[in-house]
Amino acid sequence: MEKFTTLTSIAAPLDRANVDTDAIIPKQFLKSIKRSGFGPNLFDEWRYEDHGEVGMDNSKRPLNKEFVLNKDEYQGAQILLARENFGCGSSREHAPWALEDYGFKAIIAPSFADIFYNNCFKNGILPIVQDNKIMDELFTVKGDITIDLNTQSIRANDKEYHFEVDEERKRRLMNGLDDIGLTLQYADDIKAFEVQYFKNYSWL
Repeated sequence: MEKFTTLTSIAAPLDRANVDTDAIIPKQFLKSIKRSGFGPNLFDEWRYEDHGEVGMDNSKRPLNKEFVLNKDEYQGAQILLARENFGCGSSREHAPWALEDYGFKAIIAPSFADIFYNNCFKNGILPIVQDNKIMDELFTVKGDITIDLNTQSIRANDKEYHFEVDEERKRRLMNGLDDIGLTLQYADDIKAFEVQYFKNYSWL
C-alpha cells in the first residue's frame, strides 16, 4: 500500500447523496477477488450509456458526456467530493478497490457508511468528513485542493479546513501499512515464536 502524506490534485465533484456500493461498482463486476482491474468500471452505469458486463472493451463503449468523470477538466482527479452517506448499501470491499484502481486517493463527504469508511483505510484511501457548509465551499473550487494528513488539513481557495482522523489509522496510512503490512512488521517475532514453539512441542 502506498504511503499517504500530502496530496495535491483537482477534485471531481460528485454532487449526489446516498451513493451506494452498487453504483460505485455494479454487482456483475464482483467475480474477481483481485484488487486491481476495477477502475474502468467505476460508476459504470453512470459513466457509460450502455449496460456493462465483464470482459467488454470499455474503450469502445459510448460515454455519458454529462457524467463528471467523463469531463475533460476532471481527468486525473485524485480527490472525490461527495454528499451525505457515501458508500451505503452492501459491504463489498470491491467499492474502495474500484476507487483506488481508478486513481482516487481521498474522498471528502459529510458522512460515510461505516463499513465503507473502514474499508477505505484498509485500501489506502483517506475518507475525510466535512460538514455541509464546507462541502458547499469545496464544490466551488476550480483549482487544486491540497490535503496534508500530518497536519490534518485541507487547503483550497486560500482557506484551510481541519479534519479529524483516528491516530492509528493515520499512522498506518502515513506508513503505507495495510493489515498484511502491519503483521509483517512483526515477522521476526513470529518466526522466533514458531521456532521455539516447535522446539518445545516437537511431536506436533
